[in-house]
Amino acid sequence: MKNNNYILTIAGFDPSSGAGLTADIKTFEAHDLYGLSVCTAVTVQNDVAFKKCVWIDEAIILEQIETLFERFSITVVKIGIIESWERLLVIIEKLKTLNPTIQIILDPVLKASAGFDFHTKQNVSILEKVLEACYFITPNYDEIKALFPDKTIEETIGFISEKTNIYLKGGHRTDKKGWDEVYYNKLVQLNIPPIAESVYEKHGSGCVLSATLASNLKKELSLEDACKNTKVYVEQFLNSNDSLLGVHVGF
Repeated sequence: MKNNNYILTIAGFDPSSGAGLTADIKTFEAHDLYGLSVCTAVTVQNDVAFKKCVWIDEAIILEQIETLFERFSITVVKIGIIESWERLLVIIEKLKTLNPTIQIILDPVLKASAGFDFHTKQNVSILEKVLEACYFITPNYDEIKALFPDKTIEETIGFISEKTNIYLKGGHRTDKKGWDEVYYNKLVQLNIPPIAESVYEKHGSGCVLSATLASNLKKELSLEDACKNTKVYVEQFLNSNDSLLGVHVGF
């Protein structure tokens, strides 16, 4: 294994392997990368029901991260579910201490499809610090509305794009469903239309998208190519079968 082939996911464990750590690892391996993982939560769920979330102690999360960095060179990390914005900031500050140039791709998971809320309290000042430290965030339309509920989507996009790049997923759009939008360099917009006329929904598709984007950035593709390739891979994943659990194919 090449020393520069390591990529890290910091996320929860999903027993069905449709989302979270194991979905990220499968995505990384499909992109010829070696996935490392740090567990933030153990969930009780399958592909249709979310029953419980047990959060991992902050000190254990940090110790997992430190131990991996003792052994591996890590330049890109994808982050999924975290208990709070405050804990997320602590994790990000640890990553930046260990590697000041690390690229952080944040999937701001706010709610499970079954209705479980992951971030119940909003702290705008901490959220701003989190955004400033990330290279990309990958919200869907529901999530970007929830990040700053006192702003319109347009205002939120403008505000966030001053701090980080945005890959805005289009699966929850009421207009132009499936159209993704990427905002970078302070509101330069890249429209990415759907490839297929229809797709099969998949449990964990948001996790797969952010892990795919992280993989493409790790492989040092340009920002636009990384985003376009991400769209292709995710639609391939969505259409891999008609069940809620997709199949990862090498890309």
